[in-house]
Amino acid sequence: MANAYTEASIKTLSPLEHIRLRPGMYIGRLGSGTHAEDGIYVLLKETIDNSIDEFTMGFGKKIEIDLQDRTLRVRDYGRGIPLGKLIDCVSIINTGAKYDSETFQKAVGLNGVGQKAVNALSSSYRAQAVREGETKVVEFQQGRLKKDHKVARTEERNGTIVEFTPDEALFGKDFKFRPEFIEEMLWNYAFLNRGLTLTFNGKPFRSENGLKDLLVRKLTGETLYPIVHIEADDIEVAMTHGAHYGEEYYSFVNGQHTTMGGTHLAAFREGLVQTVRNFFKKDYDAADIRQSIVAAVSVRVIEPVFESQTKTKLGSNDIGPKGPSIRQFIGNFLQQQLDNWLHRNPEAAEALKRKIEDSERERKELSGIRNLARERAKKASLHNRKLRDCRVHLDSKDKRAEESTLFIVEGDSAAGSLTSCRDVQTQAVFALKGKPLNTFGLTKKVIYENEEFHLLQSALNIEESLDHLRYNRVVIATDADVDGMHIRLLLLSFFLQFFPELITQGHLFILETPLFRVRNKKETLYCYSEAEKQSALHRLGQAAEITRFKGLGEVSPSEFKDFIGEGMRAEPVSLAHLHNSNQLLTFFMGKNTPERQEFIIENLKVEKDLVEV
Repeated sequence: MANAYTEASIKTLSPLEHIRLRPGMYIGRLGSGTHAEDGIYVLLKETIDNSIDEFTMGFGKKIEIDLQDRTLRVRDYGRGIPLGKLIDCVSIINTGAKYDSETFQKAVGLNGVGQKAVNALSSSYRAQAVREGETKVVEFQQGRLKKDHKVARTEERNGTIVEFTPDEALFGKDFKFRPEFIEEMLWNYAFLNRGLTLTFNGKPFRSENGLKDLLVRKLTGETLYPIVHIEADDIEVAMTHGAHYGEEYYSFVNGQHTTMGGTHLAAFREGLVQTVRNFFKKDYDAADIRQSIVAAVSVRVIEPVFESQTKTKLGSNDIGPKGPSIRQFIGNFLQQQLDNWLHRNPEAAEALKRKIEDSERERKELSGIRNLARERAKKASLHNRKLRDCRVHLDSKDKRAEESTLFIVEGDSAAGSLTSCRDVQTQAVFALKGKPLNTFGLTKKVIYENEEFHLLQSALNIEESLDHLRYNRVVIATDADVDGMHIRLLLLSFFLQFFPELITQGHLFILETPLFRVRNKKETLYCYSEAEKQSALHRLGQAAEITRFKGLGEVSPSEFKDFIGEGMRAEPVSLAHLHNSNQLLTFFMGKNTPERQEFIIENLKVEKDLVEV
């Protein structure tokens, strides 16, 4: 029988086979490098973490990272892996020095798995250790040892060098590293390890002021008071309030960026509220205290427990075996240090109080209109055909939860094409009626007064916070024409104005759809630019048929399926290089018509100029 369950059905995999067969258990996701959480960046992070742990223990003040095509090289100047154990440390699961708390206290990589996963998931892997004038090199292919070099004399400085190329058999032939994601990772390492210099292809990353420098770099608008920067043994906090909506946090454990938060972030949010209430001797609502906050919190924990191997969410409840709970530790720290800071800075304390009271007033003003909007939404939802929902959502426990995607499209035509070919399990579609309202300069009241925005907010389930966001990816899918670009700007303005954390947490994307279809009788190619079209013509011949897609509604469902599947091109929206989002929105979306008009006239290129170029 085909489905017979016998002894032969039971299989035992070697650790190497298991890593390659189930990579998600070790690096979270594969991906092609278009998202900062994709597996190729986890491989780099796992490698750098080992070097960071050396620095934390007082060995090596520089880490060099070099990228050539798809090959990464990481060189530290720590003690170097003991030569006789080099093969074991990079290829045998559950082997390492980090089980010994005397050697590595409060380390990031605790499980003896990370570097073995890097090795197993790389087409080529090379590790070299240098210790006291001697060096050893080992080389692997797909996790299997290919060459074990003999120990040799060297004049190189102590340290470890790891060089690897992720395996395209796993990550796809089109995967590539995005330098901006690597740079963001290195900045976080620098902010958390003052005195350490990291270089990326020669470019240095270094911080003198820790988390304060992180906030300065992340802020995209004016702050209401100077950045609070407080620290003690095993904890550092930087925070301020801005004029934006929402809450923005950057949390870290033992130098690891916990993008999903965890017990330490929950303790910080709770401790902040309690400290502020005690300081002002008033029982302010927690949401009013945290509204518009931008904060970074870093803690060091002995033997932390994370909720996955990728270490994006802390699950530990205690600082260490003999220490207090994380909740007590962070709460007591804030009650002492933040309270002292507010007493020493009365002007800042007053600015914080005004912000809390402003948020309280706006919340109360919104309460009435919010109830009316909810009643209207309940009635509308019975007949609302604008949302074609999926079955699996981000806040579910389904194994495909991270695949959950909401496409925001313009009009029923594009929605029809996309809906008929989508994956109904994980892909939802929200159809706009036309051009949405320009929300720049308006208050949150507009969300409840505008039915379309309120339905979109409800679909995403982000009215109170992103804690129950229903889709991991929110993809703006508009036509590649002037109207489509305008709608894209209006939506970006809406999210920047009211839900910036949707962007800062990496959930917002722009769908890239092909501009051309080039085909002959044997092959069809989709092209996303003029250069790709010319390349396709060179490949298929100048006599090939060329179709220009003017709108998403023109793309047939059978073709659309190719654009939203595994090979989907979705550009993440990032604020990484934006110093002042308010200034940007004011220029593009504000009522400064003469300024924009002057800019357009100065930068206008007519068809004759473009031909000459």
